[in-house]
Amino acid sequence: MFKILRNGQCYTPYNKGCNDIAIVSDRIYSLDRRIEFNGLKDVEIIDCSSKIICPGIIDQHVHILGGGGEEGPSSRVPELMLTDITTAGVTTLVGVLGVDDITRNMGGLVAKAQALQTEGIETYVYTGSYSVPTSTLTGKVITDIAFVDKIIGTGEIAISDYRSSHPTTSMLRTLASETVLGGMIGSKAGIMHVHVGDGKKGLSPLLELINESDFPAHMFVPTHLNRNKELFNQAMDFVKQGGQIDLTAGETSERGYSVPDAIKLLIENNIDMNRVTLTSDGNGSMPYGGGDTGVGKVSQLLDDIRSCILQNKLDIELVLKTVTVNAAKVLKLFPRKGVLQEGSDADILVLNKGDLSIDKLFIKGEKFIDNGVPVKRGRFEQ
Repeated sequence: MFKILRNGQCYTPYNKGCNDIAIVSDRIYSLDRRIEFNGLKDVEIIDCSSKIICPGIIDQHVHILGGGGEEGPSSRVPELMLTDITTAGVTTLVGVLGVDDITRNMGGLVAKAQALQTEGIETYVYTGSYSVPTSTLTGKVITDIAFVDKIIGTGEIAISDYRSSHPTTSMLRTLASETVLGGMIGSKAGIMHVHVGDGKKGLSPLLELINESDFPAHMFVPTHLNRNKELFNQAMDFVKQGGQIDLTAGETSERGYSVPDAIKLLIENNIDMNRVTLTSDGNGSMPYGGGDTGVGKVSQLLDDIRSCILQNKLDIELVLKTVTVNAAKVLKLFPRKGVLQEGSDADILVLNKGDLSIDKLFIKGEKFIDNGVPVKRGRFEQ
């Protein structure tokens, strides 16, 4: 019931120096230089000296049902397990369908999200898939978002990709209208999470939609924007126009930028880092040479965060914001999520200072990782 994380270097994600954090039940009770629960029994004191304490990671693009399927039935990626998520430091995620809405569907996506929620992860989903008109649970995007608790927006809607349905501006406008209205009626984020492929037009279909309508730019979250250099340049311009951009972890193509290099370039170009988020695209298929297909790991997100800080020497606050407070604000979960402050959910990641490896992970005050080892596993995990 009562826990005190003692004397850790606290990033809320802003650097607050060495502090204690008190957890009562599933919430953060206080953050201060020295906290004592005098007179109370069964207070667990957890020494966090030589540790970094930060909010749990929010990953707004995860194929929890499994991605893939583009090389036949045997290429369908299996469903995600609990420890695939917790060992990556993720405490909140958003599930997506992706390209395959034939062998997978919204009913399955919502059910998987509910299963992971039961096991301890805070989960949400986008309604839809690559195609427009898109997949839904209730038959309409607006009612999905307004009435289904787990559904907070649409995604991942594909543009500039031969695998997309090549939607017209009019079709995207209708979808955006249902998305934003569903969000308003249901008090949800009401965002459109947009998959941008390697096609020649890049962000242009989205820019045309915004320029020819009255939708606010920030309701659209285009992703994979570090996949090639031309697209990345468009992304920087989009931020200057008030847009939100999302970069994908694990990018290694020579045509694009890795997350550490992309973040460095954004900072050097004075881009507003409050409008930048990172996601893993975890559990989706990753094509390699020779026709083989690998699986994207949720843990690649934390790997890239480490590289930003340890190899590229980037400011830890700026980097952490992309997967905490920035993401929470995009998803309309702030201040309950994405920040360490009084009253927020006790979603807390404890890292070892030297290599930024995971020492502990708490989700709503419950310990899921201890000394780098999972202490809670999913129902079907050994």
